[in-house]
Amino acid sequence: MISDPGSVVHRRASGSRRTPAGLLALAVGGFGIGLTEFLIAGLLPQVASEFRVSEAAAGWLISGYALSVAVGAIVLTAATARLPRKRVLVGLVVLFVVGNLLSAVAPSYRVMLLGRIVAALCHGSFFGIGSLVARGLVAPDRKSRAVAVMFAGLTVANVLGVPFGALVGERWGWRAAFWAVTAIGVLALAGIAAYVPSGAGNTPPAEPAPPTGLRDQVGAFRSGQVWLTLAATALGYGGMFGAFSYLAYTFTEVGGFSSTDVAWLLMVYGVGLVVGNLLGGRAADRDRDRTLVLALTGLTVTLTLFGLLAASATASVLLVFLMGVFAFAAVPGMITRVTDYAQGAVLAAGANVSASNLGNALGAWAGGLAITAGLGYAAPLYVGAAIALTSVAVMAVAARRARPAGREEQGAVVRR
Repeated sequence: MISDPGSVVHRRASGSRRTPAGLLALAVGGFGIGLTEFLIAGLLPQVASEFRVSEAAAGWLISGYALSVAVGAIVLTAATARLPRKRVLVGLVVLFVVGNLLSAVAPSYRVMLLGRIVAALCHGSFFGIGSLVARGLVAPDRKSRAVAVMFAGLTVANVLGVPFGALVGERWGWRAAFWAVTAIGVLALAGIAAYVPSGAGNTPPAEPAPPTGLRDQVGAFRSGQVWLTLAATALGYGGMFGAFSYLAYTFTEVGGFSSTDVAWLLMVYGVGLVVGNLLGGRAADRDRDRTLVLALTGLTVTLTLFGLLAASATASVLLVFLMGVFAFAAVPGMITRVTDYAQGAVLAAGANVSASNLGNALGAWAGGLAITAGLGYAAPLYVGAAIALTSVAVMAVAARRARPAGREEQGAVVRR
C-alpha cells in the first residue's frame, strides 16, 4: 500500500526525461495570465474611447488588476494551503476564465473593471502553487528546468502575446483580444485537469519541508532585509509600470508612431525583458546586491532619457528595449533575495508577488495623474524614473546593511 500519492508522482517522473504534458499545461496557463496582465496596455486607448472614460480612469484597469493580484497572492494562498494543489490550480484557472469572459462581454466600464479584478485574483497563487506542482512533475535533478518551463509561458506572453493581442485589438477590436485570452484559459484548464497528476506538488520524502505553520511563516517577516527587499521590489516595478502603462499614448502622441506600430514596439520591449531576465540571473549569482543596484539605476537613467527623447522614433525603439532589459534584470535577484532572508518561507514569496503588483498599481496611478494634470504623454516616463530612483535608494540601504554579515551568507547561498 502506498500512503503518499506525491511519491508516486516523483517516482514516475524520475523515469522519463520528456517534458510532461501537465508541465506544458501549466506553461499555457502562465502564458494566458501573462497575456491578460500586460495586454491591456496596448488596448487602453480603444477601451477608454468606447466607454468614454479618461485615460486616468482607463488606467485603473491596470491598477485594479495589480491590486487584486497583491491581495490574491496572499489571501488565496493562505486560504487554500491545506487543499490538494491540483484542485486549487483548477479553481484558480476557472477564476481566470470567468474574469476574462466578463471583460470580453462587458457592457460598461464597471463590469470590465470587475472582470479584471476577478481574473487577477488567481495570478499570484497560480505561479506560487504552480511552481511547486511543476517541480513534482519531474525528476529531482530537473526541478529548476521544470519551473523555468512553466514561467516560459509568462516570458512568451511578454515577447509575443502582448504585441499579438495589440494587433488583434487593432484589427478586430479590443473585445476579440479578451475572447482570445478566454480561449487560452479554457485550453489551460482542460490541460491541467487532464494531465496534472492528483498528487503533484507534494514534497518528496527526501526533501525537508519548508515551514508551513502560520506563525513560522509570519516570523520570517521579522527580518528588516525582507522588508527592504519587498520595498525595493514594489518601487522598482512601480517605476517600470509608471511608464509602461501609458506607452501606447507615448508612442502615438509623442513619438509619431501609428496605432498599428504599438504591437511591434511592445515586442521590442518583450525581447528586452527576456534578455534582462537572463543577464540579471547570471549577474546576480556573482554579486546579487550590486546587480540589483545597477539594474535599478539603469532603469532610472533609461526612463529619464526616454522622456527626453520620446519624440525621436529611433531613440524610442532603443530605449523601450533597454527599459525591458533593466526592468527584468532585477527580477531574479529580488526573488532569491527575499526568499533567502525569509529562510524559504512560502508566504514571503507570495508577499513578493503582492509587492510587485502594489508597485504596478502605484506606477499606473501616478502616471495617470501626470497625464490628467496636463503634463503630457511623456510625463509617465519621468514619473517612472522618479519612482525607480527611490528603489535605487532603498536597495542601496539594504545592500549597505547586509554588507558586514551578508557577504558570507550570500556566498553560502550561491555555493549551495
